Amino acid sequence: MPDSVRPEILAFRELETLVRRLADELAGFRRRALMAEARVRELEEQAALPARQQQRQLTERVHQLEEENASLRVRLDTATVRTSQMLDRVRFMRQQAQGNADR
Repeated sequence: MPDSVRPEILAFRELETLVRRLADELAGFRRRALMAEARVRELEEQAALPARQQQRQLTERVHQLEEENASLRVRLDTATVRTSQMLDRVRFMRQQAQGNADR
């Protein structure tokens, strides 16, 4: 540090750096506070929904899941039948191959 720099200038630069860092930190806190307030408003709006509406939404979701479950069961049953048919074909082909090999 050169001797020609006055101590008050150094102190001012240090103060300026500290104020800039403090402003950045304050901006970060402000962003977080705004996000938290928005989330609280969202949760309050959801809590303000009438119980009947919430119940209706839950009932609709349950019906959707039940329909999806039924569809998946049908697909699983179809896949099971096809797998069984393929297994029967493989067994038949193996028996045919073994019968031809014995001749």
